[in-house]
Amino acid sequence: MTTPSLAQRPSKALLIGLVVSGILALAVLAVMLASGGPIGFGLSALLAVAPLPVLLAAVLSLDRLEPEPKLHLAFAFAWGAGVAVVLAIALTVLGQTLFLRAGYGTQVVDAIGAVFLAPVIEEALKGSALLLLLRRRREIDGLTDGIVYASMAGLGFAAVENVGYYLLAFGEDGPGGAVQLFVLRGLIDPLGHPVYTSMIGLGVAYALTRRTTARFAAIPIGYLAAVFLHGLWNGAATTGSLAWLGVAYLVIMAALVLLIVVTVAERRGLVSRMAFYLPGYEQTGLVTAADVRMLSTLPARKAARKQARGAGLGRAMSDYQQAATELTMLHLRAERQGMDPARFALERDAFLGAMAQARRW
Repeated sequence: MTTPSLAQRPSKALLIGLVVSGILALAVLAVMLASGGPIGFGLSALLAVAPLPVLLAAVLSLDRLEPEPKLHLAFAFAWGAGVAVVLAIALTVLGQTLFLRAGYGTQVVDAIGAVFLAPVIEEALKGSALLLLLRRRREIDGLTDGIVYASMAGLGFAAVENVGYYLLAFGEDGPGGAVQLFVLRGLIDPLGHPVYTSMIGLGVAYALTRRTTARFAAIPIGYLAAVFLHGLWNGAATTGSLAWLGVAYLVIMAALVLLIVVTVAERRGLVSRMAFYLPGYEQTGLVTAADVRMLSTLPARKAARKQARGAGLGRAMSDYQQAATELTMLHLRAERQGMDPARFALERDAFLGAMAQARRW
Protein backbone atom coordinates (compact mmCIF):
# COMPACT_ATOMS: atom_id res chain seq x y z
CA MET A 1 0.00 0.00 0.00
CA THR A 2 1.17 3.53 -0.73
CA THR A 3 -0.41 6.33 1.22
CA PRO A 4 -1.92 9.22 -0.77
CA SER A 5 0.83 11.65 0.11
CA LEU A 6 3.47 9.23 -1.10
CA ALA A 7 1.68 7.93 -4.18
CA GLN A 8 3.80 8.15 -7.28
CA ARG A 9 2.28 9.22 -10.56
CA PRO A 10 2.00 6.32 -12.98
CA SER A 11 5.16 6.18 -15.06
CA LYS A 12 4.54 7.00 -18.72
CA ALA A 13 7.13 4.39 -19.69
CA LEU A 14 5.30 1.83 -17.54
CA LEU A 15 1.95 2.67 -19.12
CA ILE A 16 3.42 2.55 -22.62
CA GLY A 17 5.07 -0.78 -21.85
CA LEU A 18 1.78 -2.14 -20.55
CA VAL A 19 -0.12 -1.07 -23.67
CA VAL A 20 2.53 -2.29 -26.11
CA SER A 21 2.86 -5.61 -24.31
CA GLY A 22 -0.90 -6.10 -24.31
CA ILE A 23 -1.13 -5.35 -28.02
CA LEU A 24 1.70 -7.79 -28.80
CA ALA A 25 0.08 -10.52 -26.71
CA LEU A 26 -3.21 -10.06 -28.56
CA ALA A 27 -1.36 -10.10 -31.88
CA VAL A 28 0.30 -13.42 -31.05
CA LEU A 29 -3.03 -14.90 -30.00
CA ALA A 30 -4.65 -13.59 -33.21
CA VAL A 31 -1.99 -15.35 -35.29
CA MET A 32 -2.62 -18.57 -33.35
CA LEU A 33 -6.36 -18.23 -33.95
CA ALA A 34 -5.84 -17.73 -37.67
CA SER A 35 -3.46 -20.68 -37.98
CA GLY A 36 -5.25 -23.15 -35.70
CA GLY A 37 -8.90 -22.39 -36.30
CA PRO A 38 -11.57 -21.42 -33.79
CA ILE A 39 -12.12 -24.90 -32.32
CA GLY A 40 -8.47 -25.74 -31.71
CA PHE A 41 -7.70 -22.24 -30.52
CA GLY A 42 -10.73 -22.14 -28.23
CA LEU A 43 -9.79 -25.40 -26.55
CA SER A 44 -6.14 -24.41 -26.27
CA ALA A 45 -6.97 -21.00 -24.80
CA LEU A 46 -9.37 -22.60 -22.31
CA LEU A 47 -6.74 -25.09 -21.17
CA ALA A 48 -4.11 -22.35 -20.86
CA VAL A 49 -6.36 -20.05 -18.83
CA ALA A 50 -7.95 -22.74 -16.62
CA PRO A 51 -5.20 -22.93 -13.96
CA LEU A 52 -4.37 -19.22 -14.14
CA PRO A 53 -6.76 -17.93 -11.42
CA VAL A 54 -5.39 -20.42 -8.89
CA LEU A 55 -1.78 -19.66 -9.84
CA LEU A 56 -2.32 -15.89 -9.66
CA ALA A 57 -4.01 -16.24 -6.28
CA ALA A 58 -1.11 -18.36 -5.01
CA VAL A 59 1.48 -15.79 -6.15
CA LEU A 60 -0.43 -12.80 -4.79
CA SER A 61 -0.97 -14.56 -1.46
CA LEU A 62 2.79 -14.26 -0.93
CA ASP A 63 2.39 -10.49 -0.93
CA ARG A 64 -0.42 -10.09 1.60
CA LEU A 65 1.50 -8.01 4.11
CA GLU A 66 2.50 -5.32 1.62
CA PRO A 67 0.57 -5.67 -1.66
CA GLU A 68 2.35 -4.30 -4.71
CA PRO A 69 0.68 -1.68 -6.95
CA LYS A 70 -1.75 -3.28 -9.38
CA LEU A 71 -0.26 -1.34 -12.29
CA HIS A 72 3.20 -2.77 -11.63
CA LEU A 73 1.85 -6.30 -11.34
CA ALA A 74 -0.16 -5.89 -14.53
CA PHE A 75 2.92 -4.57 -16.32
CA ALA A 76 5.02 -7.57 -15.27
CA PHE A 77 2.31 -10.02 -16.41
CA ALA A 78 1.72 -8.22 -19.71
CA TRP A 79 5.45 -7.93 -20.39
CA GLY A 80 5.82 -11.68 -20.02
CA ALA A 81 2.77 -12.36 -22.19
CA GLY A 82 3.61 -9.84 -24.91
CA VAL A 83 7.08 -8.41 -25.40
CA ALA A 84 8.88 -11.42 -23.90
CA VAL A 85 6.93 -13.94 -26.01
CA VAL A 86 7.34 -12.07 -29.29
CA LEU A 87 11.05 -11.39 -28.86
CA ALA A 88 11.66 -14.94 -27.61
CA ILE A 89 10.07 -16.40 -30.73
CA ALA A 90 12.00 -14.07 -33.02
CA LEU A 91 15.39 -14.55 -31.35
CA THR A 92 15.02 -18.31 -30.98
CA VAL A 93 14.08 -18.72 -34.65
CA LEU A 94 17.00 -16.50 -35.61
CA GLY A 95 19.39 -18.55 -33.50
CA GLN A 96 18.15 -21.83 -34.93
CA THR A 97 18.47 -20.44 -38.45
CA LEU A 98 22.11 -19.57 -37.79
CA PHE A 99 22.81 -23.09 -36.56
CA LEU A 100 21.10 -24.56 -39.64
CA ARG A 101 23.23 -22.41 -41.91
CA ALA A 102 26.29 -23.62 -40.01
CA GLY A 103 25.50 -27.14 -41.19
CA TYR A 104 23.83 -28.67 -38.15
CA GLY A 105 20.97 -31.12 -38.71
CA THR A 106 17.35 -30.32 -37.96
CA GLN A 107 17.14 -32.60 -34.92
CA VAL A 108 20.31 -31.16 -33.43
CA VAL A 109 19.08 -27.61 -34.03
CA ASP A 110 15.72 -28.38 -32.41
CA ALA A 111 17.53 -29.75 -29.35
CA ILE A 112 19.82 -26.70 -29.20
CA GLY A 113 16.79 -24.43 -29.43
CA ALA A 114 14.96 -26.19 -26.60
CA VAL A 115 17.84 -26.84 -24.22
CA PHE A 116 20.07 -23.80 -24.76
CA LEU A 117 18.53 -21.01 -26.83
CA ALA A 118 15.08 -20.98 -25.23
CA PRO A 119 16.26 -20.88 -21.59
CA VAL A 120 18.93 -18.25 -22.27
CA ILE A 121 16.66 -16.00 -24.32
CA GLU A 122 13.38 -16.44 -22.47
CA GLU A 123 14.79 -15.94 -18.98
CA ALA A 124 16.63 -12.81 -20.08
CA LEU A 125 13.43 -11.38 -21.54
CA LYS A 126 11.16 -12.30 -18.65
CA GLY A 127 13.71 -11.11 -16.12
CA SER A 128 14.07 -7.80 -17.90
CA ALA A 129 10.64 -6.86 -16.52
CA LEU A 130 12.28 -6.51 -13.10
CA LEU A 131 15.10 -4.44 -14.49
CA LEU A 132 12.56 -2.09 -16.04
CA LEU A 133 10.96 -1.68 -12.62
CA LEU A 134 14.23 -0.57 -11.04
CA ARG A 135 13.26 3.09 -11.48
CA ARG A 136 10.38 2.36 -9.11
CA ARG A 137 12.78 0.67 -6.73
CA ARG A 138 10.95 1.64 -3.56
CA GLU A 139 8.32 -0.91 -4.62
CA ILE A 140 10.93 -3.70 -4.41
CA ASP A 141 11.90 -3.56 -0.76
CA GLY A 142 12.13 -7.26 0.02
CA LEU A 143 12.98 -10.61 -1.53
CA THR A 144 9.29 -11.49 -1.66
CA ASP A 145 8.61 -8.52 -3.94
CA GLY A 146 11.21 -9.78 -6.42
CA ILE A 147 9.62 -13.24 -6.37
CA VAL A 148 6.14 -11.81 -6.93
CA TYR A 149 7.09 -9.60 -9.90
CA ALA A 150 9.15 -12.38 -11.49
CA SER A 151 6.33 -14.86 -11.01
CA MET A 152 3.85 -12.50 -12.66
CA ALA A 153 6.14 -12.18 -15.70
CA GLY A 154 6.54 -15.96 -15.77
CA LEU A 155 2.80 -16.57 -15.56
CA GLY A 156 2.12 -14.14 -18.41
CA PHE A 157 4.73 -15.83 -20.59
CA ALA A 158 3.48 -19.33 -19.75
CA ALA A 159 -0.16 -18.44 -20.46
CA VAL A 160 0.53 -17.39 -24.06
CA GLU A 161 3.19 -20.03 -24.67
CA ASN A 162 0.84 -22.78 -23.47
CA VAL A 163 -1.82 -21.74 -25.96
CA GLY A 164 0.73 -22.33 -28.72
CA TYR A 165 1.84 -25.70 -27.36
CA TYR A 166 -1.72 -26.95 -26.86
CA LEU A 167 -2.62 -25.77 -30.34
CA LEU A 168 0.27 -27.74 -31.85
CA ALA A 169 -0.77 -30.83 -29.90
CA PHE A 170 -4.36 -30.35 -31.08
CA GLY A 171 -3.19 -30.17 -34.70
CA GLU A 172 -1.19 -33.37 -34.36
CA ASP A 173 -3.40 -35.56 -32.14
CA GLY A 174 -6.70 -33.74 -31.80
CA PRO A 175 -8.36 -32.77 -28.51
CA GLY A 176 -6.86 -35.78 -26.74
CA GLY A 177 -3.35 -34.62 -27.53
CA ALA A 178 -4.03 -31.13 -26.21
CA VAL A 179 -5.56 -32.45 -22.99
CA GLN A 180 -2.68 -34.88 -22.50
CA LEU A 181 -0.16 -32.05 -22.83
CA PHE A 182 -2.28 -29.96 -20.46
CA VAL A 183 -1.87 -32.62 -17.78
CA LEU A 184 1.91 -32.23 -18.02
CA ARG A 185 2.19 -28.45 -18.42
CA GLY A 186 -0.96 -27.23 -16.69
CA LEU A 187 -1.32 -29.68 -13.82
CA ILE A 188 2.01 -31.40 -13.12
CA ASP A 189 4.32 -28.46 -13.80
CA PRO A 190 2.23 -25.28 -13.89
CA LEU A 191 4.77 -23.24 -11.94
CA GLY A 192 7.78 -23.90 -14.18
CA HIS A 193 8.17 -20.44 -15.68
CA PRO A 194 7.37 -18.56 -12.44
CA VAL A 195 9.92 -20.65 -10.52
CA TYR A 196 12.65 -20.16 -13.15
CA THR A 197 12.22 -16.41 -13.34
CA SER A 198 11.88 -16.08 -9.56
CA MET A 199 15.58 -16.89 -9.35
CA ILE A 200 16.18 -13.61 -11.20
CA GLY A 201 13.66 -11.89 -8.97
CA LEU A 202 15.61 -13.01 -5.90
CA GLY A 203 18.83 -11.68 -7.39
CA VAL A 204 17.37 -8.29 -8.30
CA ALA A 205 15.62 -7.89 -4.95
CA TYR A 206 18.75 -8.85 -3.04
CA ALA A 207 20.79 -6.31 -5.01
CA LEU A 208 18.27 -3.57 -4.20
CA THR A 209 17.74 -4.32 -0.52
CA ARG A 210 21.27 -5.02 0.72
CA ARG A 211 24.34 -2.84 1.18
CA THR A 212 27.08 -5.44 0.61
CA THR A 213 29.71 -4.51 -1.95
CA ALA A 214 29.04 -7.59 -4.08
CA ARG A 215 25.25 -7.34 -3.96
CA PHE A 216 24.85 -6.76 -7.72
CA ALA A 217 26.53 -10.09 -8.40
CA ALA A 218 23.25 -11.63 -7.21
CA ILE A 219 21.56 -10.58 -10.48
CA PRO A 220 23.72 -12.65 -12.88
CA ILE A 221 23.78 -15.51 -10.35
CA GLY A 222 19.98 -15.49 -10.27
CA TYR A 223 19.87 -15.40 -14.06
CA LEU A 224 22.20 -18.40 -14.35
CA ALA A 225 20.06 -20.30 -11.84
CA ALA A 226 16.95 -19.53 -13.90
CA VAL A 227 18.62 -20.68 -17.11
CA PHE A 228 19.84 -23.87 -15.40
CA LEU A 229 16.38 -24.82 -14.11
CA HIS A 230 14.74 -24.00 -17.43
CA GLY A 231 17.34 -25.88 -19.46
CA LEU A 232 17.18 -28.85 -17.10
CA TRP A 233 13.43 -29.24 -17.61
CA ASN A 234 13.58 -28.70 -21.36
CA GLY A 235 16.48 -31.13 -21.67
CA ALA A 236 14.63 -33.79 -19.71
CA ALA A 237 11.51 -33.26 -21.82
CA THR A 238 13.60 -33.52 -25.01
CA THR A 239 15.00 -36.91 -23.99
CA GLY A 240 11.52 -38.26 -23.33
CA SER A 241 12.93 -40.18 -20.37
CA LEU A 242 10.60 -40.42 -17.38
CA ALA A 243 13.64 -40.82 -15.12
CA TRP A 244 15.18 -37.54 -16.32
CA LEU A 245 11.81 -35.81 -16.10
CA GLY A 246 11.51 -37.04 -12.52
CA VAL A 247 14.95 -35.71 -11.62
CA ALA A 248 14.23 -32.33 -13.25
CA TYR A 249 10.86 -32.14 -11.51
CA LEU A 250 12.41 -32.82 -8.10
CA VAL A 251 15.04 -30.12 -8.63
CA ILE A 252 12.39 -27.58 -9.65
CA MET A 253 10.24 -28.53 -6.65
CA ALA A 254 13.27 -28.02 -4.41
CA ALA A 255 13.65 -24.53 -5.89
CA LEU A 256 9.95 -23.91 -5.23
CA VAL A 257 10.37 -24.99 -1.60
CA LEU A 258 13.32 -22.60 -1.31
CA LEU A 259 11.18 -19.72 -2.59
CA ILE A 260 8.41 -20.55 -0.13
CA VAL A 261 10.89 -20.74 2.75
CA VAL A 262 12.33 -17.34 1.78
CA THR A 263 8.91 -15.67 1.66
CA VAL A 264 7.71 -17.24 4.92
CA ALA A 265 10.93 -16.34 6.73
CA GLU A 266 10.85 -12.77 5.40
CA ARG A 267 7.20 -12.35 6.35
CA ARG A 268 7.80 -13.62 9.89
CA GLY A 269 10.88 -11.46 10.20
CA LEU A 270 8.97 -8.37 9.12
CA VAL A 271 6.13 -9.03 11.54
CA SER A 272 8.54 -9.64 14.40
CA ARG A 273 10.40 -6.37 13.67
CA MET A 274 7.18 -4.50 14.30
CA ALA A 275 7.57 -5.35 17.97
CA PHE A 276 10.95 -3.61 17.83
CA TYR A 277 10.12 -0.42 15.91
CA LEU A 278 6.48 0.38 16.71
CA PRO A 279 6.72 0.84 20.50
CA GLY A 280 8.74 3.96 19.75
CA TYR A 281 5.54 5.56 18.45
CA GLU A 282 3.37 4.92 21.51
CA GLN A 283 3.77 8.53 22.59
CA THR A 284 1.93 9.62 19.42
CA GLY A 285 -1.22 7.88 20.63
CA LEU A 286 -1.43 6.00 17.33
CA VAL A 287 0.10 2.80 18.69
CA THR A 288 -0.63 1.10 21.99
CA ALA A 289 0.96 -1.93 23.59
CA ALA A 290 -2.11 -3.93 22.58
CA ASP A 291 -1.72 -2.75 18.97
CA VAL A 292 1.90 -3.88 18.94
CA ARG A 293 0.91 -7.32 20.21
CA MET A 294 -1.82 -7.51 17.57
CA LEU A 295 0.49 -6.43 14.74
CA SER A 296 3.38 -8.64 15.80
CA THR A 297 1.89 -12.03 14.89
CA LEU A 298 0.04 -13.14 11.78
CA PRO A 299 -2.77 -14.97 13.67
CA ALA A 300 -3.43 -11.88 15.81
CA ARG A 301 -3.59 -9.66 12.72
CA LYS A 302 -6.07 -12.02 11.08
CA ALA A 303 -8.20 -12.22 14.23
CA ALA A 304 -8.25 -8.42 14.51
CA ARG A 305 -9.45 -8.03 10.92
CA LYS A 306 -12.16 -10.63 11.50
CA GLN A 307 -13.35 -8.88 14.66
CA ALA A 308 -13.30 -5.49 12.92
CA ARG A 309 -15.33 -6.82 9.98
CA GLY A 310 -17.98 -7.94 12.45
CA ALA A 311 -18.27 -4.32 13.59
CA GLY A 312 -18.28 -2.98 10.03
CA LEU A 313 -14.73 -1.64 10.39
CA GLY A 314 -12.81 -4.23 8.41
CA ARG A 315 -11.41 -1.73 5.90
CA ALA A 316 -10.21 0.62 8.63
CA MET A 317 -8.40 -2.21 10.40
CA SER A 318 -6.78 -3.37 7.15
CA ASP A 319 -5.64 0.17 6.39
CA TYR A 320 -4.21 0.56 9.88
CA GLN A 321 -2.32 -2.72 9.67
CA GLN A 322 -1.03 -1.86 6.21
CA ALA A 323 0.21 1.58 7.23
CA ALA A 324 1.93 0.11 10.30
CA THR A 325 3.56 -2.51 8.05
CA GLU A 326 4.77 0.17 5.65
CA LEU A 327 6.16 2.17 8.57
CA THR A 328 8.11 -0.87 9.73
CA MET A 329 9.42 -1.47 6.21
CA LEU A 330 10.50 2.16 6.06
CA HIS A 331 12.66 1.57 9.12
CA LEU A 332 14.05 -1.61 7.57
CA ARG A 333 14.93 0.21 4.33
CA ALA A 334 16.69 2.94 6.28
CA GLU A 335 18.54 0.33 8.31
CA ARG A 336 19.63 -1.74 5.30
CA GLN A 337 20.24 0.88 2.65
CA GLY A 338 20.50 4.21 4.43
CA MET A 339 18.10 7.09 3.77
CA ASP A 340 18.13 10.86 3.70
CA PRO A 341 16.71 12.05 7.07
CA ALA A 342 14.33 14.49 5.41
CA ARG A 343 12.98 11.79 3.10
CA PHE A 344 12.64 9.40 6.03
CA ALA A 345 10.69 11.99 8.04
CA LEU A 346 8.40 12.72 5.08
CA GLU A 347 7.51 9.08 4.53
CA ARG A 348 7.23 8.36 8.26
CA ASP A 349 4.78 11.22 8.77
CA ALA A 350 2.71 10.07 5.79
CA PHE A 351 2.36 6.57 7.24
CA LEU A 352 1.54 7.97 10.66
CA GLY A 353 -1.12 10.13 9.01
CA ALA A 354 -2.63 7.05 7.37
CA MET A 355 -2.65 5.28 10.74
CA ALA A 356 -4.36 8.27 12.33
CA GLN A 357 -7.01 8.34 9.62
CA ALA A 358 -7.69 4.63 10.06
CA ARG A 359 -7.97 5.02 13.84
CA ARG A 360 -10.76 7.60 13.68
CA TRP A 361 -13.26 4.85 14.41
